[in-house]
Amino acid sequence: MLVVNRFRVDASDEVAFRADVEAAHAVLAERPGYLDGRIGRNLDDPTLWVLTTRWEHVGAYRRALSSYDVKLGAVPLLSRALDEPSAYEVVEPGTALNIVETRSLG
Repeated sequence: MLVVNRFRVDASDEVAFRADVEAAHAVLAERPGYLDGRIGRNLDDPTLWVLTTRWEHVGAYRRALSSYDVKLGAVPLLSRALDEPSAYEVVEPGTALNIVETRSLG
């Protein structure tokens, strides 16, 4: 699964934000089920930043969010993300997407 968190950051806050997002990413990367992630900044609008992470499955991501270390080291930053859906299924050939039923946590 793919998680996309976007942030709007004032130019005056970018140095502090960069340190915060790098620290949050590092905490998330230590959790079981984390596959990889990237931090990015928009080329056309430098006030727009993104943190993307990939996880083995939705259960790994949800368990990561509930861990003590992530609650302390990443959730405060994640709560500053733009208010929009952030969890995505990865599209794979031949798979059914967006099934309207309860999903397995893995």
